[in-house]
Amino acid sequence: MDSFVRDKLTEWGLSRWIDKFKAECIDNDNLYCLEENHILDLIPLIGPRSKFTKRLNLLKAEQNKTNQDAGSDPTQEHNEAADSDQALPSTSNISDKGKRKMESNKLQTPTKRRRDASYTESIILLDVKNIMASVRDRICSEDETRLSAFLKMKIDDLKTDKRELVGVFGRTGAGKSYLINAIIEERNLLPSGSISACTTVMIKVEANMHNQKYEADIEFITKEEWKDELWSSSLGNKEDDDFDDYCDVEKLSALYGEEWKTKSPESLMDNKYFREVPEFLNSKRKILTCDSAKELSAKFVKYTRSDSEEGAGKEVKRWYWPLVKCVTIRVPNNELLQHVTLVDLPGNGDRNKGRDKMWKGIVESCSAVWIVTDINRAAAEKETWEILKTACSLMGNGGECQHIHFICTKTDLINDMDDPSATDVHTLIREKNIKVKEKINKEFRKMPQIKKHFGEDCFKVFTVSSKEFLKGDRLTPDETEIPKLQTFLQELNDCHSETLNYVSGAYGILSLIQGLRRRGVAAKKMDVCSHVEEMMRQELNKVRKPMEEACHAFEQCLSEGVESSKGSYEKRLKSFLYPNKVSGRGFHRKLKCVVENNGTHKPKKGKEINLNLTLASCLIDSIDEEFRKTFPNEGKSGPFHGVINTFSLDTEKLIPNYKDVELQLIFLRTEEEQIKGKLHKTIRDSKKRVYSSLSETIEKTMQECYTEAATHFGQDTLKNMRDTVERHVHNSKDTMFELAKDTMLAKMRRLTEDILETLEVTMQKSIELSLKTDDFSIPDFTTEFEKVKLYHDVYSDKDTSVICLFNY
Repeated sequence: MDSFVRDKLTEWGLSRWIDKFKAECIDNDNLYCLEENHILDLIPLIGPRSKFTKRLNLLKAEQNKTNQDAGSDPTQEHNEAADSDQALPSTSNISDKGKRKMESNKLQTPTKRRRDASYTESIILLDVKNIMASVRDRICSEDETRLSAFLKMKIDDLKTDKRELVGVFGRTGAGKSYLINAIIEERNLLPSGSISACTTVMIKVEANMHNQKYEADIEFITKEEWKDELWSSSLGNKEDDDFDDYCDVEKLSALYGEEWKTKSPESLMDNKYFREVPEFLNSKRKILTCDSAKELSAKFVKYTRSDSEEGAGKEVKRWYWPLVKCVTIRVPNNELLQHVTLVDLPGNGDRNKGRDKMWKGIVESCSAVWIVTDINRAAAEKETWEILKTACSLMGNGGECQHIHFICTKTDLINDMDDPSATDVHTLIREKNIKVKEKINKEFRKMPQIKKHFGEDCFKVFTVSSKEFLKGDRLTPDETEIPKLQTFLQELNDCHSETLNYVSGAYGILSLIQGLRRRGVAAKKMDVCSHVEEMMRQELNKVRKPMEEACHAFEQCLSEGVESSKGSYEKRLKSFLYPNKVSGRGFHRKLKCVVENNGTHKPKKGKEINLNLTLASCLIDSIDEEFRKTFPNEGKSGPFHGVINTFSLDTEKLIPNYKDVELQLIFLRTEEEQIKGKLHKTIRDSKKRVYSSLSETIEKTMQECYTEAATHFGQDTLKNMRDTVERHVHNSKDTMFELAKDTMLAKMRRLTEDILETLEVTMQKSIELSLKTDDFSIPDFTTEFEKVKLYHDVYSDKDTSVICLFNY
């Protein structure tokens, strides 16, 4: 086996088969001779085998094309490279002088491109990052000037990377772990099977970009949080016999065995119980590192659950998942996870404040959400739809989710045939899948609460079989629909476009440096400067108008919401404080939890109880439709009806008439794209705070009431708590809803002001330094410029619609 085959398997995410290929003496020559039966012997699993076959066929096609074009005109090489998604640009167009400079500067150059190989984005990105690091170092070695400080800041700003999050929801036993394992083709990574534990631990799965190891990064809750949990559990509230403490028993038994039954909360904080997890005591993370997925899975299982199919429970006496906030699993050589993180999420948040805050932060940051359920329960299962209804506002107007995928698992299970043939089973599976998809889509159309935040185009149903994808007895890989989900993840990666954005920004910075070194262009720079400054004034006015209109529309909607709130608060409050079919004894503890936790309570089962949202519901309903129009998650127009995306100084049109200032104009064009990208991120984050401000303002207004209500105890506690809440809401009705409205409008106006200020200040500074500054002392970076330009030209020739600002 030679390095070529080893590198290919690693590049394709198939490094686990390296030893097998080595044992069979597969090298560069005989790799191309492999037939279907050979590949079957080398890679017995269908998923990895289909991936290898596809990659090998592409490699063969590239080799055949190379052989045919061996005598072609060398001047065509760059154009051919531009047509290949993974081709590395040739440096043949760099002058001899540039090549000598490259050698003298000892910059990292691209490995000489083999005609039968392709280079991945990561190689290009690494090379450009190294180039820009070298540029920065040389600038830092010169005397400090306003320009050099600006250039260093711009280079540093290139180092941004946001991962796309895919939240995976589903009840225990729905097949989430098995699904994730199949999609990323790591069969033994996440333990699956019969789970008895209370599954509150979030598990993130992402690529290991640093080494070839499998890693688990375990983050614990704090000692203070665990102490609070002990006191708020049934252990600390033994007088409340009516309180459902099932989850508390699970947690305490997992960590303490039977000892907790005879211990006080103080004694259970003794360090002897945490000897195996000193990281918990010292508020540090625990890192597990292994060579294989199976080995890592066996090590981290006790931090995520209390049971496993592998029988680990017989060996492990103490389980630490109650102390864990989140586990991040990192997998080597997985291209699907390069810019994507899959997050296995509990369905309804968590009673632990630290975990719940993280849960909400992740849910509102998800680009996509997968709702996983057993196909036999899919349409009728209330818990699955309840998860979606509960979290839809957090994912929609309060978040950035663009896709909801309803994934029905275990489609291969057919139980209504005595002795079916393979053909009959195959037909039954396909017919069943079609019917289930129709039922679920019909059910979705009945959900107005969800449709306020998501259109039907955002909702898709998949019927999958992880088992069949890995074994393939009854269905082809495509029929399992796992490849469709893999394709979706790959598109998320492509839309992320970190390489494209970084290369574009680097090209703009180097264009500015080289443009400033040109002499004798002062008059033309003045002409261009006058034009772009006037253009900027016009464009800022175009941006300002729709923002003012949005603020006005918000004010109208919220004013209606205030009046509606004043007229209906009594009815909503009565429904909350006097729920049907709930005894006073049963409701007493729940209301106590609500007032003790600032208006919210998360029971073990069922949805969150939230008085603040109940009181803010009319305000939220009044603004939802307008909010979604102003800040759409889906589509390509972007916020404020696309006005940020259309902002442009039209520098492209000036280049033909001002060739001597072309490089400065290129910089301004790339600067536009960079600042629009940053603004989209600012808007994406700020709009969440704008949306949540309604319920947060209500919570602050109710704080005094909650504090007073929590002090009641003894006889008539329930009555006194109800009276306290009702009295406070009645006395506050004329100011509380108005204050919530004014707070949201203030945040909205502040956001529009920040957008305009950022656009104007950033672009004006860039105009001044590019068109009103001459600094011939900046070092010559001709070689670096020419090299990055080639990279940039390759990406410019692609379908660069991926700068689509995927999540704006």
